[in-house]
Amino acid sequence: MNTTVKAIAAAAGLAMSLTSAAQAPAKPAAVPVGYPNKPLRFVVGLAAGGATDIIARVIGQKLTQPLGQSVIIDNRAGAAGSIAGAITARAAPDGYTFLAVSSSFAINPSLYDLQFDSAKDFIGVAQFAQSPFLLVAHPGLGVSTVKDLVAMAKSKPGALNFSSGGHGGSGHLAGEMFKHMTQIDVSHVPFRGGAPALTGVVAGQVQFTFSAIVAGLQQWRNNRVRALGVTSIKRSVAAPDVPTIAEAGVIGYEVMTWYGLLAPAGTPRGIVNQLNGAINDIVRQPDVTEKFLADGAEPVGKTPDEFSKYLAYEVSRFQKLVKDIGLKTEKAPR
Repeated sequence: MNTTVKAIAAAAGLAMSLTSAAQAPAKPAAVPVGYPNKPLRFVVGLAAGGATDIIARVIGQKLTQPLGQSVIIDNRAGAAGSIAGAITARAAPDGYTFLAVSSSFAINPSLYDLQFDSAKDFIGVAQFAQSPFLLVAHPGLGVSTVKDLVAMAKSKPGALNFSSGGHGGSGHLAGEMFKHMTQIDVSHVPFRGGAPALTGVVAGQVQFTFSAIVAGLQQWRNNRVRALGVTSIKRSVAAPDVPTIAEAGVIGYEVMTWYGLLAPAGTPRGIVNQLNGAINDIVRQPDVTEKFLADGAEPVGKTPDEFSKYLAYEVSRFQKLVKDIGLKTEKAPR
């Protein structure tokens, strides 16, 4: 681990330790005798190789030792995650089937007609990590701050475009929330993935985007884009010199990419607490923290109740945003 990563890991570890110390201990609940006596299954609503899948595999592999059982990753891609969600929602709440999710899980109920309730059919187990987006603009646009971008957009209504990795994704909604909160008139240009969306800014095809932080920082350090702000409430340990968008004047703005584990509603609390404790220990391990930080993510140490409340909050606020800006609900894509 290099010096920079060590420093970032130390800062992330300290922050997580302080957060954990401030949390009230989970309510004691009995774990069923003999649990677990067979492998656990993490259902992932995306194909193998994506961020959610990679993080689920890291956590699953590490859980083998404390649980004494392996964790099977079951990729059920398609239909905006509704296939994986429906499988897990219908599974017996016996502590053997779980759903590994990202922040898109909280957005999809606002955009698609799903066959389950994202907030009511699941309970939070643990939140693995979270990462902000980086708002970047083409250098030729002539803006250096968030305020500059907002001022330019207001002076030229309809003239600016922002890209995203696709309609309805977290990057798209990050842009729509920015547009809504600043009351600017800009157009969305969807690309087929986050990397092409960022390349579109580098090439000058579009003026700005909300990029995955590591990819955006790399282009910024190569002077191909200008970094204007991060989408977290607090500054990112990966980019401590870049102000938050809220700090730059858009009060209350926050959009995060996050990853976590859910269980079917009714799963015994003792099992949920046991897994929460084991996972929170895992994400504090230096090698896991290093893997997260390499992708610009920071470990999280929420309790099950905190994660459940956070999920409900995320679902609610994206539903409000989608309603306010008039995006239509559709059938989940096949």
